Amino acid sequence: MKAAIYKSYGPPDVLEITDVDLPSIKDDDRVLIRVHNASVNAYDNLFRKGYLPTRFDNGLTKPKTLILGLDVAGTVEAVGKNVHKFKVGDHVFGSCLGSHAEFVCPPQGVLSFMPKNATFEEAAAVPCTAQTALQALRDVAQIKQGQRVLVYGASGGVGHFAVQLARYFGAEVTAVCSTSNLHWVKDLGAHYVIDYTKENFADNGKKYDVILDAVGKRTFFSCLRSLTEKGVYITEHPVYPKYHPLQLLISPLISRKKAKMHLAKPNDRDLDFLRVLMEEEKLKPVIEKCYPLDQIIQAHRHVEGGRTKGKVVIEVKKE
Repeated sequence: MKAAIYKSYGPPDVLEITDVDLPSIKDDDRVLIRVHNASVNAYDNLFRKGYLPTRFDNGLTKPKTLILGLDVAGTVEAVGKNVHKFKVGDHVFGSCLGSHAEFVCPPQGVLSFMPKNATFEEAAAVPCTAQTALQALRDVAQIKQGQRVLVYGASGGVGHFAVQLARYFGAEVTAVCSTSNLHWVKDLGAHYVIDYTKENFADNGKKYDVILDAVGKRTFFSCLRSLTEKGVYITEHPVYPKYHPLQLLISPLISRKKAKMHLAKPNDRDLDFLRVLMEEEKLKPVIEKCYPLDQIIQAHRHVEGGRTKGKVVIEVKKE
């Protein structure tokens, strides 16, 4: 099968399209999927660059896992003997490693049926970032109706889902993004929008129960005065800024305000929840561009630029 692989850490140019072996169902709970679409996430770039925290699992000098990709949408080709939820021919979406390839073989516990009203392209844009936003708001922040929530980086992958989910949970949502994104982010359900190129939200005197930094550009310390007495600051990026480990340790000592770091834990329960929201038209992915697999280098450059509007998707199998 064709796959985008990388044999060394480095810039997007280390990626290449080549033939690799078809994955097999070695475990009884796995599902073989013909990939229609995948997406490129920030963590694909971190793994490809070889950031130090990723090297502990993926190899210190060179990558052990050669195929990137965290999201998949495709058709079931085969199932293990313990798989009873899915059958051959089902359309599924979910989170798994190695989706930048024609086939992938994840466990059934990270998959769900595709939303009935979604294309493969739309479904592939959802799993990683939407689950990240959902778990950060629901589980870490324990969001409640009527709370004030600020999403920093509201036009990105995690951010644009966080705006919609916070609104769904009944919060008053303030979205922070750049000038060109203000209108479409407000259309997603934000009550207020702030252009970070013209205003620092930390200077406006308003208080928020939850501040979700979806792009890793703020710190707990810079948000401290904008949090309510028991407010929660959440970051999705453990790699930067450099203050993250320190702020997690210090936050309980200096106030009742909390600093939390969250990484998504893929699971079918949350995917089922997101699927229902999409079918009820309460959640939708925004896709800036879809690249064919043979343009994987350009797709990585796009995401690495840090200006993605919503998601960048990869087309593996043409409809």
